Amino acid sequence: FYHALARSCLRMDSYSETLNRIYNLRGGVIDLRLDRMDRALSLFDYPQKKFPSFHIAGTNGKGSTAAMLHRILSQSGYPAGLYTSPHLVSFTERIKVGDKEISPDEVMALANEIRDRTAEAGLALTFFEFVTIMAFIHFARRQIEVGVIEVGLGGRLDATNLVNPVASLISTISKDHEAYLGSDLLSIAREKAGIIKKGVPVVCGVLPAEVAALLKNLAAERNAPAYFLGQDFTFSLKNKDLFDYTGIK
Repeated sequence: FYHALARSCLRMDSYSETLNRIYNLRGGVIDLRLDRMDRALSLFDYPQKKFPSFHIAGTNGKGSTAAMLHRILSQSGYPAGLYTSPHLVSFTERIKVGDKEISPDEVMALANEIRDRTAEAGLALTFFEFVTIMAFIHFARRQIEVGVIEVGLGGRLDATNLVNPVASLISTISKDHEAYLGSDLLSIAREKAGIIKKGVPVVCGVLPAEVAALLKNLAAERNAPAYFLGQDFTFSLKNKDLFDYTGIK
């Protein structure tokens, strides 16, 4: 018993040390670029391309949208991965396959692997880049059928914006992270619209009229079908457990 307890304590110490190293990467500096992220993912044979994803951006509501969509997919029988941030209690909440969070042992193993390969390649990653790569590798090795990926900040230059989306989602847009995304709604909207890919449908929540018009134009430029809540589809709550959906398909 005491040997098992000692091994458990040592493992938890190592896990805490691993998390501390990850949290302290680049001193928490936010660096919105994709070239370094692309190079890092190439070291692992681009794991994010091994499964299709739903890619979700927005100022508010993107986390709950991701959680509900992941739950729907899981309940429908899909082995689905969920990547969200930040976590509420435990770091492992950020990366899930079905109902199972990534384990501390898996976090440590992946962290060591990513650290060694990126160090050998001379790549210094931010915290969010590092954890995003961890999620993509975990999902690819678990052979998920679909990923639900929440954007960290903005969209266009976010570390998640190298996924292979079957649909892009933008929940809401209001002023946030103005130092990085711009000081007005349209500038912020352009950054979040950076997740819209050529030919890939985009689904949007209720947005200010000028923002909705901008997103429609950007989607049209990319030949991406665009659908808006309150225009192309709607829903009504029946009670705390049920809602009715009306609209396309």
